[in-house]
Amino acid sequence: MKKNQKVAVDQLEVGTFIRLPMSWKDHPFLFSSFKIKNTAQIELIKALGLKDVFFDPEKSDVEPVTSATAEQMPPTEEEINTLKEQMLSDKAAKIEEQKKLKRDLKKTEQQFERSVAMMRSMVAKVSSRPLNAVNEAKDLINNITNMLLNSDNLALHLMGDAKNDEHIYHHSLNVAMLCMLMAKELEWTREEVQTIGLGALFHDIGKLKVPSTILNKRVPLSAPEENFIKQHPLMSINFLKLADSFPEEAKPLIANHHEFLDGSGYPQGLKADSLDKLSQLIAVVNEYDNLCNGTNQIKGKPPSVALGLLYKNYNNNKLNAEYVSKLIKMLGIYPPGSIVELSSGQFAIVMSVNLQQLLFPNIVVYDQLVPKNQAPIINLQNHNMTIVRSLPAAALPKTVHAYLNPRDKISFGIGAN
Repeated sequence: MKKNQKVAVDQLEVGTFIRLPMSWKDHPFLFSSFKIKNTAQIELIKALGLKDVFFDPEKSDVEPVTSATAEQMPPTEEEINTLKEQMLSDKAAKIEEQKKLKRDLKKTEQQFERSVAMMRSMVAKVSSRPLNAVNEAKDLINNITNMLLNSDNLALHLMGDAKNDEHIYHHSLNVAMLCMLMAKELEWTREEVQTIGLGALFHDIGKLKVPSTILNKRVPLSAPEENFIKQHPLMSINFLKLADSFPEEAKPLIANHHEFLDGSGYPQGLKADSLDKLSQLIAVVNEYDNLCNGTNQIKGKPPSVALGLLYKNYNNNKLNAEYVSKLIKMLGIYPPGSIVELSSGQFAIVMSVNLQQLLFPNIVVYDQLVPKNQAPIINLQNHNMTIVRSLPAAALPKTVHAYLNPRDKISFGIGAN
């Protein structure tokens, strides 16, 4: 039987998965595609004036049959009206809920864009006005610290793609914010939270000394080119020598953000006993963000895959096991940017993670009858759905991929949930 076959409404049964051929705003159901749960829903569909709907056999528990063979007692008109009123009320509440989620996301996006602009300004001033650059960085980190330490309802949001010339700013902000979140979860002092945040903002500034012909090269680097790029942590330290006010305690984590506990890192091949806890923490977060966003030579991984690789390949000997476990626990199984399949059979993208409710992220669900710019953000905690699995964006059908718009580069913003 073909997928999405047209079927008469009179043939619908409880357990059939259908798609309503009408606008999302014109019916009381939360989604236009769903599995029928009871006979009252069938009567509601009939009341919409539809003669046919689309039936998906792969997602259905039963085949459609003629209503004459159905054994269920039809619901009364009063039961149908009560259900319809309840569903319309629930849908209205859900619409208001998703409007709030969109407002919160927009606010976080605006804060993130301001932070990117500040990063761009700071980097431009490091050589000419280093004191101004460091003071601006301290202000930014102080604001982020206040938000982290004064709110119990934080969420990690998925931000828009970075422009080609802004990747270093997005990466630096990602690493700074995740490091600060981790430091908070590890119950470090406020001073330590701020120190690792400040160091993370400038950890890759040395890459500005790397010729763009090397940095943007899309074919494998030569050995001399690779060795040159591996010196960028020390180049970052040399950059900051111009800034007398830059805290000394933040410099080791900048120099050591590519060092591994077993001595296999660079640029100095240091081992665990030579790496302080801030250096060990930024190494974990930097590796995760690099896995997510890749390089010109290596394609980025889906966030959930990146976490799995971090755990499998580095947990035992290269990176601090406690910090790897804490990052996985903090981001959840499905970090922002993950493409997932729901128990309803629908595809979705994770837009934000409530740091207090990791199993119930906020998602945008693909629904071909809802315009892309009107797609609701759904909080899984408030719906009778679960995530079945995570999958790579490449596995999505073209129409779903274009609708959900998976990010080529993953950027994070911290805001309210």
